[in-house]
Amino acid sequence: MNTLEKSTIDEKLYYEVLDNGLQVYILPKKGFHKTFATFTTNYGSIDNHFTPIGGSEPVKVPDGIAHFLEHKMFEDEEGDVFQTFGKQGASSNAFTSFTKTAYLFSSTAQTEKNISTLLDFVQHPYFTEDSVEKEKGIIEQEIRMYEDQADWLAFFQLLGGMYHEHPAKIDIAGTVESIYDITKEDLYTCYETFYHPSNMALFIAGDAEPEALMALIKENQAGKEFPPAPELKRILPEEPAEAASDKKVLEMSVNTPKVLVGYKVLQERTGEDLMRYELAMDLLMDTLIGPGTTFYESLYEEGLIDDSFSGEFQVDRSFTFFVAGGDTAQPDELQNRITSLLETKDPAAFDSEMFERIKRRNIGTFLRQLNSLEFMASQYTSYAFAGMDMFDTAAMLESITAEECLELWNQHFHGPERSVSQVVKKKNE
Repeated sequence: MNTLEKSTIDEKLYYEVLDNGLQVYILPKKGFHKTFATFTTNYGSIDNHFTPIGGSEPVKVPDGIAHFLEHKMFEDEEGDVFQTFGKQGASSNAFTSFTKTAYLFSSTAQTEKNISTLLDFVQHPYFTEDSVEKEKGIIEQEIRMYEDQADWLAFFQLLGGMYHEHPAKIDIAGTVESIYDITKEDLYTCYETFYHPSNMALFIAGDAEPEALMALIKENQAGKEFPPAPELKRILPEEPAEAASDKKVLEMSVNTPKVLVGYKVLQERTGEDLMRYELAMDLLMDTLIGPGTTFYESLYEEGLIDDSFSGEFQVDRSFTFFVAGGDTAQPDELQNRITSLLETKDPAAFDSEMFERIKRRNIGTFLRQLNSLEFMASQYTSYAFAGMDMFDTAAMLESITAEECLELWNQHFHGPERSVSQVVKKKNE
């Protein structure tokens, strides 16, 4: 078993790649009585076009199938796995994102039994035609719940405006039409392709004994048979640099209009280079539009924004974008102010002293987050899939310079890659 120690943050991580390819990470946390574990596959909603394991021809599966598969994994021949965790004193859950599906539990007792349950149910798919058909109605209700959520609709309207072809523009849950096209055979195809241990990671944090847990996990995996690790062949469409649409407007029954301004970024960084890029872009955006900046305070005093205003730079497998906005009575004016700031690139808008304060603040925030088991497990796994070491965050933040961020500003935000999403009040309301 390997160990990774970071004296600057006083953490010691135990890890090993098992014979079947599964990445296992165990992080003991002194003084914690709780254990939190995630079992994650590097597979999400954008992975809808691929060559199946053992196949030679690409297939295109219905949108929303990764999320559908997450739902179905909690059922087996004996019933609902949630109940099994509950009887063992654990709280369990799962989530699907654009690029990942994670299964998790939190408990204060019976850690080894809960880890075995987590491994066993995720590695034992059980789908029947009847149960698949029944699930379609449940997921349809979930999809329709979001039809009245203006924030959700504004966000995916923005993605649809930025992207021509990339599946990031498609709702993670799919559409009502697409989920009714999903078959039991589709689920098994996706499961067998993307749920191989070599495409997965197990992360355990908290009240943990590394040697005993690693022995338990190895024994559990040795008792199961897996085919050789597949070579994953994901297929993505060519995506132009410019946005698909400069603006999309949706009329809804809302008290206050919403506006989101998005910029699509095409970039192919990996590993440490990707990590540095993401952290530097976060610092740049915080320095330009974050709370406490001249820009933010001016908008707030003018009544153009409220506490809902925020900006986010998202870097994920195969797609990257920046989005900023929130609720506002004047969506056109707020849109113009955001685009003017980002695209005119006035050096006076970048406060070097503010940058240094924000850098220190972000380092402090990261160090505090190390006390969150949930943050550690989910964030470390995401970074590991991208070839990055989350524990390098503080040191890398410290080394990023204002000049580096200004250079990135000059490289981005030119206009053609921009799209705007507005949700406005219905006329005559």
